[in-house]
Amino acid sequence: MVGIFSLVTGYPGPSGFGSASTAEQVTEGLDASKLTAIITGGASGIGLETAQVLALRGAHVIIAARNMEAAYNAKALILENNPKARIDTIQLDLSSLKSVRAFAEEFLSMDLPLNILINNAGIMFCPFQLSKDGIELQFATNHLGHFLLTNLLLEKMKSTAKSTGIEGRIVNLSSIAHHHTYGGGISFAQLNDPTAYSDKKAYGQSKLANILHAKELSRRLKEEGANITVNSVHPGLIMTNLMKHSFFVMNLIKVFTYLCWKNVPQGAATTCFVATHPSLKGVTAKYFQDCNEDKPNILADDEKLAKDLWQFSEKLVKSAL
Repeated sequence: MVGIFSLVTGYPGPSGFGSASTAEQVTEGLDASKLTAIITGGASGIGLETAQVLALRGAHVIIAARNMEAAYNAKALILENNPKARIDTIQLDLSSLKSVRAFAEEFLSMDLPLNILINNAGIMFCPFQLSKDGIELQFATNHLGHFLLTNLLLEKMKSTAKSTGIEGRIVNLSSIAHHHTYGGGISFAQLNDPTAYSDKKAYGQSKLANILHAKELSRRLKEEGANITVNSVHPGLIMTNLMKHSFFVMNLIKVFTYLCWKNVPQGAATTCFVATHPSLKGVTAKYFQDCNEDKPNILADDEKLAKDLWQFSEKLVKSAL
């Protein structure tokens, strides 16, 4: 297990990388010129850093973002630093299943391959709200939108892997916060109940859902024999716009835990490592932090809970239609 000593010191783990490694370091020497990657939330924070580094390595990057002005600015920034970068932007509001479908339709109409899907976007610790589809907002944005997006793009990923012989990779950004959730892990019966709502536990619930989704999808793909891996990652503690609803509290916590915090290039490292590193060929249904495999909460290994969440998510998507 990745220890506090390794986290604080940056001492590398079995992979050769650690908490101090950057996204550029873990992708050094990588030729990604034959790869196409979608990054949700790729217009800011660690999503933008991930987009910049994958583009630097030659990948064709599609930035999926709710705020298109931010997406255009991100594209301009990447091109300013790397004029040869291949960058496209498509609008995506993960809290709206209609927007998720529109994104998938637009991407598929471009007739591009798809090798890497990085489900990076998210919201954190927001007050109770329902999405446009009537679903608690953190669960809707962090899990359900990505659940539908992944399903809509899965056939494209399968066909790309089959025609190119290149392993497809799906990366779900989870969080160490998945340890702090409701009793039983997922509050199926009270998902939309404002009286039972805790902004911290709702976030933890959505991050547990990211891991459970990765594990169940991995199981299904294995059964099919599809050449696609699915893993989840904890990027680390990074001060980004994700924390806008708890900026004061997180800054206060940072005062006492400053040695555990990362900068953005370090925060994007685990995502880039899991999405691209050749040492992880065939590795699936795992949880990573600091560029090394780690052990998640016991609930994340509950196969029945993963299957129940999958069925619950399918029902929510159907009901929203």
